[in-house]
Formats: sequence, C-alpha cells, structure tokens
Amino acid sequence: MDLSAFDFDLPPERIAQAPARPRDSARLLCVGATLADRVVRDLAELLAPGDILVSNDTRVIPAQLAARRGAARIGITLDRPLPDGTWHALARNARRLRAGDVLTFDGAADFTATVAARDPDGGVALAFDRSGEEFAAALRAAGRLALPPYIARPSGPTDADAADYQTIFARREGAVAAPTAGLHFTPRLLAALDARGVRRVTVTLHVGAGTFLPVREANVSAHRMHAEWGEIDAPTAAAINAARASGGRVVAVGTTSLRLLETAAAADGILRPFAGETDLFILPGYRFRAVDRLVTNFHLPRSTLFMLVAAFAGTAGMRAAYRHAIEQGYRFYSYGDACLLDRADATAGGGA
Repeated sequence: MDLSAFDFDLPPERIAQAPARPRDSARLLCVGATLADRVVRDLAELLAPGDILVSNDTRVIPAQLAARRGAARIGITLDRPLPDGTWHALARNARRLRAGDVLTFDGAADFTATVAARDPDGGVALAFDRSGEEFAAALRAAGRLALPPYIARPSGPTDADAADYQTIFARREGAVAAPTAGLHFTPRLLAALDARGVRRVTVTLHVGAGTFLPVREANVSAHRMHAEWGEIDAPTAAAINAARASGGRVVAVGTTSLRLLETAAAADGILRPFAGETDLFILPGYRFRAVDRLVTNFHLPRSTLFMLVAAFAGTAGMRAAYRHAIEQGYRFYSYGDACLLDRADATAGGGA
C-alpha cells in the first residue's frame, strides 16, 4: 500500500491557529452516502436516542522539557510512562546521551532524571527523581505544552493554549497531545446530547509524542506505530455492549477512542475490559468490530490518522470529503473543524 495514496494538497491558510469560539460553533462535515455541511452543535440531532458516545478523558500534561547534561542542552518530550516507573521520551541530540547520564531540568529546583536506556530511534527511558504529585508539580513548573508544529507559536504556548488544548472530558493526566475531536464539546452540547437520549461514557488513551511523527516508509504497511497506554474499565465495557445489543450505535469521539475500542473488541465486536498498551495501526482493509460512527478532525496528508479515516469511511470517499472541505473553507488540524463519519460498510448496507 503506497504512501502516495494518502497524499493531498492543503493550502497553508486552511490550518487553524486557534479554536472556534464557542467550541461547538466549529463546522461539521457529515460524511456518509452524501456530504452535508453542518456545525458541531447540531450533533445531538444527528445522533439517535440509544446511541452511545465514547470520549477520551485523558488530560494533557506539560510534556516538553529543557534539560542540561553538563554544558549540553537536550530537548526532551515525554511520550508515555513505562511499567517499571520510568518514562519513555523523545530526545533532541539523543546521540549525546548514554545510560547513567543525569539530566537537570530548567524551571524547577533540583529536578533531575537519570537515563535508564536509549533506543536506536532517538527515544530514551528516563528515571525521574520524584513521582506522584511531586512529579506532577515539577512538570507544571518546568514543562510546557508540546503543541503540534503546525500551530505557530514563536514564543511558545500561550495562556489561552493552556485552556484551549484541553477537552471538557479531561480528567486523567498523561497525554502529550490532546485528543482533538473532544475539543469541540461544550456543556451546552453535552446537555443537548443527554436530552436527546444519547448515552455517554469515557475511556482513557494517553496520546503519546509518536502521534506527531511522520510516516517515512513508501510502503505504509512497514510503518511501526508507537505504543500508547489505554484503559476501558468493566462498567464502561458493559455499558457499550448493552447499548449495541439494544440497537444503539457506538459513536467514537476521536481516533484515539476508536483505536482503543478496536483494540479491546473481540472478533464479534463484544468489548472486554482492557488496561495496557496498544500500537494498533488501522489501514484500508481493516474490518471494524466495535465502532459505528466517528467524530474526528481533519488530519494531515500522509498521516496514520488520515489512513485510519480512509479505512473507516473509504479512501475515495475521504478524498472527496477533504476536497469539499478545502473548497468550502473548512479549518484543518488540531484547532480546526470536525467530521462525522459513517462507516463505509454500514453505508453500503454491510453488517454492524
């Protein structure tokens, strides 16, 4: 499967630099048998009583750190916690690092980490000198948001970004990047969904720094996804299974929620509780088991996320949808507008 199949031209002015205000005033492109231009606040009327909305409740941490090893400056972006208590991180100038090196971080008193191991691809495992709330407090003092590179902030993230880059669902700290489909939801929209009879649950997938990494292989099947930690508890799995058994559709808010649901689903679509890492890479040809509809933003060309939506709604359909969005002035990427996607096999009359 060639990488060029997932390429498209995007004018730079289509890349959103700030979110819509209010958030639910963002545009919403409905992609199914036809295309329809709506706004996010219409979502309640586009879903049906008995549907279940599954959102990601991860909370973004200030994951970008400036470190020193002696006189050398090292840029660190936290990726994910590892089972042994260390953190996997991406490091600029990683070739300068060796196991046993001690890094000192700017911005917090005596905040250090020891390099436990180094990966061949520029990743390192870091053992920090503190944990729990002490670690969280040091991150708040020393770290800053790792905003995507396409959001232009020459002087770094702003105070507005600190609020704009968290979703209304954010509860469990651990993400490097926001699950951006969730950025569109407001108390008003949630109330409308509740009044409509749409059930709501949350899962957790801590979005890692690997989400920003490009696909470099011409044959995309050779790409390796970075693992991310996620959890679906037993009551949530039971609620989703019950909704589907009674005829409701499972509506994932964001590709992160979708990937976690698909990871936890058995071949018959029944969800089981899950806690652990997932590196699921979804390409066209994948058979979806757990998710019926998807709310998601507009994604980068040649990205694993565009490959996922092409798998979900059909490559030709998504290319046509993106052409329409560009022509109609939709805003792209993290702070941009949204899509509501119907699964291609369901639109064509396939099974659930």
